[in-house]
Amino acid sequence: MQTAILAGGLASRLGALAAQRPKYLLDVAGRPFADHQLAWLADSGVEGVVLCVGHLGDQIRAFVGDGERWGLAVTYVDDGPRLLGTAGALRAALDAGLLEPAFAVLYGDSYLELDPRSVWEDFEARRPSALMCTYRNRGRWDASNARVGGGLVTRYEKGLTDPAAAGMDQIDYGLAILDRDLVGAEIAAGQPADLADLYTRLAERGLLAAHEVGGRFYEIGSEQGLAELDALLRERAASEPPR
Repeated sequence: MQTAILAGGLASRLGALAAQRPKYLLDVAGRPFADHQLAWLADSGVEGVVLCVGHLGDQIRAFVGDGERWGLAVTYVDDGPRLLGTAGALRAALDAGLLEPAFAVLYGDSYLELDPRSVWEDFEARRPSALMCTYRNRGRWDASNARVGGGLVTRYEKGLTDPAAAGMDQIDYGLAILDRDLVGAEIAAGQPADLADLYTRLAERGLLAAHEVGGRFYEIGSEQGLAELDALLRERAASEPPR
């Protein structure tokens, strides 16, 4: 269950909070967010992680290292002086020879409450080129961007003024599984590219499988999201019995 983590963005929505520290290392409930996310992956059976870094990536390398403290084998791919975007970073990982034949993709600001093994089992049973986890959001946590039917994402599009009018009541949950060959075929080498554009094309061609998730997601891409997750994890820590 190799996972590529997309942690190279500028985090512009967080303003000064992420000006000197990458979003991936922001404090959440007394620990860097990376610590929470990597611990969750390790507990879920993931062994290999490819960290796609860019903006302030040296700080992420210094904190995460080789991943040994979590029982993970972590490798890196760096955008360099020009940010490559979420899809461009995956192509760079492919060109560096770091990707397994099928791999999970996780946003570096997503805190998810699901077992990735169930997602992998769904992928293995169907063997699509791509599988996206979706949540029936109905615009509650963020603008919905996906329409699902017959086990597929039948439409994926960000930025619509009225997603509900287009029948879009689901949202990209933050975890997907991709076939490595798809990355080579669909994403140009060395060029900035966005995963959203890839997902839009795949949905139009009936190539994007959907794995519907029952519970909400958390994220630290905004100040509100950061505060919500911080409160959730602090509450849980306070309720845990002392060791």
